[in-house]
Amino acid sequence: MKGLAAIPDNATFDVAIIGAGINGAGLFRELSLQGMRVLLVDRGDFCSGASCAPSRLIHGGIKYLETGEFRLVAQSTLERNLLLRNAPHVVKPLPTVLPIRSWFGGIVPSFRKFLRLGGKMTDRGALVLEAGLQIYDFLGRRARVMPRHSLFLKRQTRQEWPHLAADVMATAQYYDAAITQPERLGYECVRDGMDVGTDCAVSTYTVPVSFADGVLELRDEKSGATRHVRPRLIVNAGGAWIDRINADLGHQTRYIGGTKGSHLLLRHEGLLQELRGRMMYFGTPDGRICLAYPFYGHVLVGSTDLRIDDPDSAVCTDEEQDYMLHMLGSLFPGFRFSAEDVIYRYSGVRPLPATNAADPGAISRDHIIHEDLLGGIPLLSLVGGKWTTFRGLAEETADRVLEMLGAERHLSTRNLPIGGGRDYPPPERYSAYLDEFFVTHGLPRARAALLLERYGSRARAFAVFCQEKPDAPLRSLPSYTRRELAFIATDELVRTLSDVLFRRTPIALSGLLTPDVVREAGAIVGETLGWGAQETEQQCLLTWREGQERHQLKGELPAASFSHTALRA
Repeated sequence: MKGLAAIPDNATFDVAIIGAGINGAGLFRELSLQGMRVLLVDRGDFCSGASCAPSRLIHGGIKYLETGEFRLVAQSTLERNLLLRNAPHVVKPLPTVLPIRSWFGGIVPSFRKFLRLGGKMTDRGALVLEAGLQIYDFLGRRARVMPRHSLFLKRQTRQEWPHLAADVMATAQYYDAAITQPERLGYECVRDGMDVGTDCAVSTYTVPVSFADGVLELRDEKSGATRHVRPRLIVNAGGAWIDRINADLGHQTRYIGGTKGSHLLLRHEGLLQELRGRMMYFGTPDGRICLAYPFYGHVLVGSTDLRIDDPDSAVCTDEEQDYMLHMLGSLFPGFRFSAEDVIYRYSGVRPLPATNAADPGAISRDHIIHEDLLGGIPLLSLVGGKWTTFRGLAEETADRVLEMLGAERHLSTRNLPIGGGRDYPPPERYSAYLDEFFVTHGLPRARAALLLERYGSRARAFAVFCQEKPDAPLRSLPSYTRRELAFIATDELVRTLSDVLFRRTPIALSGLLTPDVVREAGAIVGETLGWGAQETEQQCLLTWREGQERHQLKGELPAASFSHTALRA
C-alpha cells in the first residue's frame, strides 16, 4: 500500500513498527512471514535515515575483539556468511588488508581495552593482529564461505602496494563482505513481507501523532491524511530518533546516544587501481579506524565517529572531509588527495545506546531491546545493532514479540533468500544463468548482466515490463532506460523522486546524479505516478537540493521543460 489513505481507520494490527530502517524492515519481514498482522510506518522512505549512510560493509567486526565482545563477533560473522548466501545479488566478498607497522606494537593497549581500562590503539603490531585474526577465523567458522587470513611480509607488501607509507613493514589479509545496495535490500525485506502478509500494511512519509487508550494516531506527511489504528504491541525502530518517537507516544526515555559517521566517494584512478578490489582497513594516530575500498568504479572512504545531539543535522562537514583525506594521504603518501577528488559525501547517525563513555569508538555496537508498557500496551525500543546483524536482531525481536502475543514461529529466516537473492545463481552457474536470461528475454547480453547486477533475480520482472512497450535509454544516463525507472515507480512503493534516485537505485551514490538526470528521471517518474507539472517541478527541486545540501553535489538545475512526454508505464 502507498500512503496512509489505503489503511482503514481503526484497523487492528498485531504489531505496529515505527521506523522502516533496516531494523524495522527486517522485523516487518520476520513477523509477516510468521503470519502476523503488521503495520510498518516511517517518517521518510525505507532506509532513508542512518540505514542509507553506513560504510556499506557486511563484516564480523574484527575491532570488537579488542573490547572482548566475542559474542557480537560470533553473531556478526555468522550473519555475514548467511547474507553472502541469502542476498548474493548485493552482498559480495571483500578481501580486506591491514597495514602492519611493527611486530610488537599495541600489546599493552590491547590488554587495557580488553579489560575496559580505557586507552586507544594507535599501533596494532603483527603479534596482536595475528592473534586477533586467528580468533576471528575461529569465530567465523559457522557457515564459512570465504578463505582464512594470510600474512605478507615487506617484500611482497611493497610489490602489492608501491604507494604505501614506507614504515609499513607487512600486511595481513582476511575476508569480509560489502553490500552494494543496502537501501535496496531494505526495500526488498519490506517487499518480501508484503508478498506473504495479506493483512499487513506499509505507509512511508508517515509520523506518529499520539497514543492513548490503545489507539495510535498517524499522519501522512504527503497527503495530510490521518488514521487511528489499534495495535496489540508497538515496536519503536526509529534509530537515532527513538527517544523523540517515544516522547510523541507519551513516554519519556533516554535510550539513544548516537554518534555521527561520515564517508566520501573519491574519483581517484591511481588508488582504485592499487586497491584492485581490496579494502584497506587501517588505524590512525588518534585511535580511529578508517577504510578505503572500490565502490562503483570509485573509492569509498570512511569514517568519522563524533558525538551528535540532533540527528537531523547530520551532514559531512569540510572538517571531516579534510580529516579523512589527511588520514588516507598519511597511509598512501605516494598519491595526492584533495577536495577536488570528492564527488559525493554522506553522513548518518549510529543509533548507539546512551553512555558517558569518553571515547565514542568504545561504545558497544551490540543491540539492546528495551521493554516498556504504554497504557497497558507493550512498547519495545530497538537500540543499537548494525547492518550485518539486522536479520539476527529481527529474529530475536520477533521471538520475543511472538512470546508476548502468545503466538508461535512458523519458519526460520536463517536460510531464506531475500528479494532478488531468491534463485540467484552461485558463481559457478552464473554464466549459464545469464545466457539463459538474455536469450529468454531477447536482451543484449550486456543489458541482461546490468539488470542482474542491479536487481538480482527480480531482473526478470524488469525485463518483462521493459519489453511490454517501446523502451529507450535515458539521454542523460544511457545505462538506465525509461521503462526501467517507470517500473520502479509503478511497482516499488515509490512516493518521491528521491526514493528512486537515492534508494531504489544506486544512481546518486555511484556518482551519476546530475541536474540533467534529475530532470529526465523526474519527468518519467512524474508521469508514471500521475504528477502534474507543478508537483514534478517540486520533486525535482527537492531532490537536487538534497543532493546539494547533504551530498555536496555541484551544478544548477536547468529550467523545467515539459515539452517532451515521458514513456507511459
